[in-house]
Amino acid sequence: MESNIDDLRFIRSTMERSSKFLTLSGISGVAAGVVAIIGAFFAYKIVYNDLSFTGNSLIDMIIVAAIVLILAVGLGFYFSLRKAKKVGEKLWNSITIQIFKDGCIPLIVGGIFCFILIVDHSSHLVAAAMLIFYGIALINFGARSYRDIRILGACEIVLGVIAGFLPEYGLLLWTIGFGILHIIYGTFMYLKYDYKRNSSNTD
Repeated sequence: MESNIDDLRFIRSTMERSSKFLTLSGISGVAAGVVAIIGAFFAYKIVYNDLSFTGNSLIDMIIVAAIVLILAVGLGFYFSLRKAKKVGEKLWNSITIQIFKDGCIPLIVGGIFCFILIVDHSSHLVAAAMLIFYGIALINFGARSYRDIRILGACEIVLGVIAGFLPEYGLLLWTIGFGILHIIYGTFMYLKYDYKRNSSNTD
């Protein structure tokens, strides 16, 4: 009886690995959250004219956003690649490519919409738009990865809606969504998946 249960677990695990992206590291979520909080600190300084790189606050904000994006994606790729090597999986495969496509659509559309808001002098709604479109991307991503990601996506959307009604708290809500929630989610994912797997490997 126990051997049959073990066989079923093995079959289920094999099917999940072949159809879902399971090498996303929880540490990458924590790293992205920390980077976002640091970026929000600089953005706060720019908004209140305590800091400027170019003399133009809009360009300064774009520079900070670009650096945050590059660092977050880079760290996410690094930690996920490290996890993939540990479990003997390939990071870049057909599932990863499909996830990239699914996630890029709302992110690209969201980026274009944010640009429209800036051109239309409605930059106070950019934080709300970023949170909402990012949440949609996470929900799409969760369909081919850990289901827990969908919960994070839903939380991002809720924060985005609140930021839409309370744009004066946009930066704070953005910091909560991209910073604090990522740290909480990353820690949870690490303890739930990565830590247990590492502990079992050392036994």
